[in-house]
Amino acid sequence: MKQRTTESITSPDKGEETGGHGGVLVLAAATIAGFVICVLLAAPFLGALTWALTLAILFAPLHAKIEAALTWPNVAALMSVLIVALLVAAPAIFVVERLVEQAAASASLVQAKLRSGAIQQLLDDQPNIAPIGRWIEQQIDLPAMMANLASWLSNAGAAFARNSAAQVIELVLTFYLLFYFLRDQATARRFLTERLPLTNADTGRLFKRVVDTIHATVYGTIAVAAIQGILGGLIFSFLGLPTPLLWGLVMGLLSIVPVLGAFIVWIPAAIFLAINGDLGKAAILAVWGAAVVGSIDNILRPIFVGDRLRLHTVPAFISMIGGLVLFGMAGLIL
Repeated sequence: MKQRTTESITSPDKGEETGGHGGVLVLAAATIAGFVICVLLAAPFLGALTWALTLAILFAPLHAKIEAALTWPNVAALMSVLIVALLVAAPAIFVVERLVEQAAASASLVQAKLRSGAIQQLLDDQPNIAPIGRWIEQQIDLPAMMANLASWLSNAGAAFARNSAAQVIELVLTFYLLFYFLRDQATARRFLTERLPLTNADTGRLFKRVVDTIHATVYGTIAVAAIQGILGGLIFSFLGLPTPLLWGLVMGLLSIVPVLGAFIVWIPAAIFLAINGDLGKAAILAVWGAAVVGSIDNILRPIFVGDRLRLHTVPAFISMIGGLVLFGMAGLIL
């Protein structure tokens, strides 16, 4: 009897065990629901959060110097934000506006040349490629295509103007968040170190991996692509080719994507110059494109990137393109 009483006291009740499992399931469901709600709440700010964190990591050394010179953390963070805005935001806004204008102007120029027959006359003057030009003209209505492209670019420019308010809000949010990321970076790092279920060594390696990835992506990929775009745009301007800012930016964007590159723009341009009889300009563009624009990547990428990214070309290609499709420009980092 005593043995049974003892067993009844020490053995867990089945009802309590069931209730315990039910409580765990309820807690798990509530946790998942809370996590989903947090994701939905943060989703509209994903771009601003990503760029603010990226800028905070990139300009952390500069902010450290400013913070050492100033004894007030708020003033130091505000000073750093103002410097970043002058270095990043102002040039970016100017370039985007000019890009939209030049893209629409280029499409209209090509459309006018197609309608006037200038391009067809140019092809007819070259007997070797004239049949190709006539076949293209039979298969594709180029004037109508360029008219649609010009209309689309004009609408895109108008949409950019209409959406400028939303873009300004995101820009303001980015720098608002950047202020706190810079000012409270030590506190945030300490908070994450205490909360992450990792050892201090593993947490340090994780933080270093994030920093290395952002540095490799921005300084390596984007900085090298920007230099290639600038060099390509300069040669287009020197040779008198239309809309050098547009084509320089296109070459820079193509240089970001693995496997692709600026050659997709400058090779057809060199061919066009050769067909037009400007053999000297075509040779200059071909030499500059191959020797400078194409080779500068091999010189600068090891300096800017080194082995920081540590990612094969195939997953790098998929991650960049997939990131752009899913998240927009923030996808380059995410």
